[in-house]
Amino acid sequence: MVDESMKRRKFLYGTAAAGIAGIAGCSGDGSGDGDGDGGGDTTTESGGGGDTTTEGGDNGGSESLSLRVGTSAGGTQDVGLAVERAVSQESDTLDYSTIESPGYIGTIYRMAQNQFNAGITDNNSLNKALDDRGRFSEQSVSRIPQYGFGAFPYSIYVVARDGTDIETFDDLAGKNVYPAEPGYSTRATTLDVWSQDPTADVYDQMNIQNMGVGDAPGAMEEGTIDASIAYGAPGVRYTGFVQEMASRVDLHYVEPTDALIESAESYSGAGTTRTPYEDWQIAGADIGTDEVFTWDLEVNYTFNPEANPDAVYELCRVVHEHNDVVNNGEAQFNDYDSAEEMLAYAQERIPVHPGAVQYYKDNDAWDDSLTEGETA
Repeated sequence: MVDESMKRRKFLYGTAAAGIAGIAGCSGDGSGDGDGDGGGDTTTESGGGGDTTTEGGDNGGSESLSLRVGTSAGGTQDVGLAVERAVSQESDTLDYSTIESPGYIGTIYRMAQNQFNAGITDNNSLNKALDDRGRFSEQSVSRIPQYGFGAFPYSIYVVARDGTDIETFDDLAGKNVYPAEPGYSTRATTLDVWSQDPTADVYDQMNIQNMGVGDAPGAMEEGTIDASIAYGAPGVRYTGFVQEMASRVDLHYVEPTDALIESAESYSGAGTTRTPYEDWQIAGADIGTDEVFTWDLEVNYTFNPEANPDAVYELCRVVHEHNDVVNNGEAQFNDYDSAEEMLAYAQERIPVHPGAVQYYKDNDAWDDSLTEGETA
């Protein structure tokens, strides 16, 4: 980051925690559809459970509001724990519990089963659940959780090894291309974007590489990978294997074609952004561009209809009014100067939880084009 202003960056334009070790919260379910495995039955609580309880007291009792939040491992969990710490410091009424959940798709499945009433997931997985695509074509869900507020993006673009004669996206045809490890959510979103018109013809000619992220930097150095996706949280960090690639091999930016831009902008499961490269450099490397165009995995806080509206309202208040506390705990969490910015990742087809709706209305931020969800 080039100056202090970038420390309070914004990821709200339309549409983690790791340094060289990598942004770990982006591993998938093996089918390439989400952020983690959808199977398994165990959960681990770091706090109390339940939705709403009433506790007695000297003043006639007080209501204790509780949210149990399903959270993937790695960078996603780091964000969730930063929010949990902010709630513990800044709220006298909300009990926030982090529940270990197997990825974004696993979180959607478990929320549909009422295993917890809140969870961190992404717009691509939510859209696939709505359309019975990907993993959900094998096992659909009767409902999806309701939107609360955006959390952070994983922003993605392509870099190539110098000497490969790859300059634009079209040049990836016939090349060995690494879109991250099979199962990673960033890989799934990337392949979803590439495999549709008008980029499907180039995608069909790529030699997609399927190795683990630990092997990718060596493969790039040996010349068996020609190009790879680069991703992370803009203005904060890149995933570890991308940083290692840049430290071992000379890389350059792969220019997006009009077709790639059209494909990314038309895909409902992703947002798009343009970021000055000087604000988000890979290990200080010069990759030959002033700006990167990215397609973004948009990660959200979501809530079941059963979640108490007052609890959801209070969580919205904490992350808005005490955004600096959350950011101090984890820099990749979105920077919010206004409540309106919290709706940046909201989509018309995904209802917004009534507790969040009320918070937005009270702050003159509600968008009438969106749909208010129903309570249970």
